[in-house]
Amino acid sequence: MERMPTKVKIADTTKIFGDEPDGEALALLRAGCSKEEIKERTGHVVGVKDANIDVEEGEIFVVMGLSGSGKSTLLRCVNRLYEPTTGTIIVDGIDVTALNPKELQAFRRDSTGMVFQHFALFPHQDILSNVAFGLRVKGVDPKTRNAAAEGALALVGLAGYENSYPRQLSGGMQQRVGLARALATDPDILLMDEAFSALDPLIRRQMQDELMEIQGKLHKTILFITHDLNEALRVGSRVCIMKDGAIHQIGAPEDILMRPETDYVAEFVQDVDQGRVLVVDTVREDAATVPASGSVADALDAIAGLGSDAAHVVDPDGRPLGVVTRQSAERARARGDQRLEPLVEAVPAVTVDTTLAKVYQLFGSGLPLAVVDGEGRLIGAVRPLEVLAELGRVEGVSEQLQQAKAQEAQT
Repeated sequence: MERMPTKVKIADTTKIFGDEPDGEALALLRAGCSKEEIKERTGHVVGVKDANIDVEEGEIFVVMGLSGSGKSTLLRCVNRLYEPTTGTIIVDGIDVTALNPKELQAFRRDSTGMVFQHFALFPHQDILSNVAFGLRVKGVDPKTRNAAAEGALALVGLAGYENSYPRQLSGGMQQRVGLARALATDPDILLMDEAFSALDPLIRRQMQDELMEIQGKLHKTILFITHDLNEALRVGSRVCIMKDGAIHQIGAPEDILMRPETDYVAEFVQDVDQGRVLVVDTVREDAATVPASGSVADALDAIAGLGSDAAHVVDPDGRPLGVVTRQSAERARARGDQRLEPLVEAVPAVTVDTTLAKVYQLFGSGLPLAVVDGEGRLIGAVRPLEVLAELGRVEGVSEQLQQAKAQEAQT
């Protein structure tokens, strides 16, 4: 996949909390001391240790970790709510760590929007005023800012609630207001700190869907913080996993799941529902194809050419009409019948980003499914056995790492 330009570059960034963060605590950290040892010896707390991340323009980059991992600290270093102890943070070629107070205020106001876990709405202001707040701070005239706020509310599905108050909305609706407020200023970068963590599971999943739908329209650069690996793997273009302030792995969701690089990452992935993360593209194969105008002999030739069990029948535009199995084609040939049409069996079509869990539900007939592009043209096939084999292989990865860890402990 083609890489996009780097939007946010976090380089060698460390954050230590305490009275003298760049003194003994930093020296101990560079000497290889642990977070716990530094705390015990100096009273300082290591929030982030030597973070290096390139966030691409237009991606949802998820930073995931448990409490105390440093994920929220890292996010707050991006807009300097926390001052990094060392390192640089470059946004669109500008070194944020070198900005003076006035420049930093303008950067926060114009380039970033932030969505918090606890909605942080003004209880005595109506929803429209809450969403328009950032634009009011920027000095935008009332007519323009209200129009922008109304547009942002419509984008998150809250058109018609402009005159309501936060107390009149559910938690999920209040979080939508928070998201709309961040979007109303049209920032280049969205910083989302545990934005959905306070929501009930069903509402949380709906908000994830909402975020991905909005991202499909706006293509913002989003840094998304969560402690939930399922959420991270579901919404993230790429995922960064942290522990004790250090980065353990950065990769696409399928890389994190299928190729964990440390024992810590492996412990997480063994509890993940792989079928809801892995997508068709991980198991897609070339499809044996035959035109609808072809014959049984053509179908058998296509099947033999790929060593497949079936051929996908396509119309003149390359769109799938169904499949012809090898067995049915061989029986037709034995009868002397070369017509394809009576042998065609309908099968569902999926796209490369359909999850394997959804694919598994479609395998009622046991026939290979058609994989299509955005125009509905056939670009491959996916077989039931390949899906099962892939899910089994992923489960085996974490088991192998756990076994290796146990053997290492014994020696």
